[in-house]
Amino acid sequence: MITSLTGQIHFLASCIALITGTYVLLATKGSTLHKKVGYVYVASMIVLLVTAFMIYRLFGGFGIFHVAAIVSSVTLAAGMIPVIGRKNNNWVMIHFAWMYWSVMGLYAAFASEMITRLLPAQFFSMVGLATGAIMTTAAIVWSRKKKVWQNQFNSKQKNLSI
Repeated sequence: MITSLTGQIHFLASCIALITGTYVLLATKGSTLHKKVGYVYVASMIVLLVTAFMIYRLFGGFGIFHVAAIVSSVTLAAGMIPVIGRKNNNWVMIHFAWMYWSVMGLYAAFASEMITRLLPAQFFSMVGLATGAIMTTAAIVWSRKKKVWQNQFNSKQKNLSI
């Protein structure tokens, strides 16, 4: 049950981020729609992260989810810096890599939240299990697809302007 305005805003932002993050990963990169939806993802993640730092109900202070929010803030910023600067010849792949991990972290947070609500007595083991399973799967997909994605981005680099 969400009992505060901050919690409600956090929940709404997380729903928007999940939907837009998934779309951006699956959509054609560099299109106008990709860019627009991507900026909605970034904005919703910023709201989600700001509100995450305002929620202390679980531990009564700074907790493991705040650490995750710091990591998420870093991946989001690292994904957007190449877009803003565009100084590196490989900026598209750098952007994609960090944004991929940003969305995977969001999926891990979502799975952790859902599992701990279903099995609250197993809180830490369920958070570890959900996060570990999602991030391991993401790492396997990343390792298998990285060269394919790099080749796609390198061939389109000249025409892409995110």
